[in-house]
Amino acid sequence: MENTKNDLSNEMRRKISEHPCYSGEAQHKFGRLHLAVAPKCNIQCNYCDRKFDCVNESRPGVASEVLTPEEALLRTEQILKEHPFIHVVGIAGPGDPLANEETFETFRLIREKYPDLTLCVSTNGLALADRFADLQKSNVETLTVTMNAMDPDIQMQIVDHIVYQKKHYHGREAAELLIEKQLAGIQMAADAGLAVKINTVLIPGINDEHIPEMAQRLSEMGVYIMNIMPLITQAKFKDRRAPTEEERAAVQNQCSPYVKQMKHCRQCRSDAYGLIGNDLSQMSKTRGDEFRTASKEKRPPKLIDLSGDVTLDPKSKDGN
Repeated sequence: MENTKNDLSNEMRRKISEHPCYSGEAQHKFGRLHLAVAPKCNIQCNYCDRKFDCVNESRPGVASEVLTPEEALLRTEQILKEHPFIHVVGIAGPGDPLANEETFETFRLIREKYPDLTLCVSTNGLALADRFADLQKSNVETLTVTMNAMDPDIQMQIVDHIVYQKKHYHGREAAELLIEKQLAGIQMAADAGLAVKINTVLIPGINDEHIPEMAQRLSEMGVYIMNIMPLITQAKFKDRRAPTEEERAAVQNQCSPYVKQMKHCRQCRSDAYGLIGNDLSQMSKTRGDEFRTASKEKRPPKLIDLSGDVTLDPKSKDGN
C-alpha cells in the first residue's frame, strides 16, 4: 500500500497542491522558478555533466549563468511580476545547493520579501543531515533528494567519488557513506513534516531491479512521492543504454504500491521557470535578455572543483 506514515499538515498539503513537481494537476496551473546560485558539487555521478553557461540544453545541471544571491532576488522580482502563477522558488544547482552557502543567503533574501512563496531545494543528500537545521531556518518546506541506490555495490557503479568534510572518498567507501548520509537526512526531513520527493535515475542493467526495494524502504521512512527518471546518456555513461518508456513504466508500476509516483517530470534545467511543460528560460534571446540580471558585463562563470578549494579554468564547460 502507498505510504501513510508521513502525516503532512493541512497547510503542507495545500502547498503541495500548488507545487507542479508534487501534483499532476498543479503542473497545468502553477509554475516554479529555479535559481542557479549553487555551482559547487560534492559528488561526481557517472551520468552528470554540469554546464554553467549553456543556453541550448534542457536537463539537470545546466544553466545559462550562475547568479549571486542578490541577482537571484532581482530575477525573482522580475519573473514574479510577469508570471504571478509561479508559487514555488527552488534551488537545484547547477551543483548541489547544500555545498554552497549562497543557497541559504538566497533563501533568506527571498523569504524576507516573499514570505508566502514555497521554498524548495533539490540535493544529492550527502550534506542533508549536516545542513538540515539550516534548511529549517530558511523555512524550506519541500525537499527533493536524488537517491539512486541503497545497496553500496550498486551505488559504487553510479558514483565516481564524493567529497565529505573536504576528504575525498572513492569506491565502496564512498557509496556506503553517501547512502548513510542520504538515509539520515531523508528521515530527518520526513520526521520534521517536510514533503519529501525522491528522484531516482533509472539505469538499465545497474539499478533497475533494485528500485522497487528502494520504494518499499522509502515508504516506511515517510517519503511523499518518488520520481523515476530515465538515464540521460552522457559523461561516463555516454555509451550506456537509456531505458525505454515501457521499462520506466514497468518500474513505476512496481513502485506505486509503496509510494506515490511522479510521472510528469521533464528533467528541467537549473534555471528553469514557468510551467513544467513550458520552460520560459529557453525563450527567444531578445525576450530572455530582458530578464538577465547583467546590467553588469557578463562574467565568465567561476567553476570550482569538488573540494571547494581549487578554482578551475573558467573556459571549462563542466565542474570536473
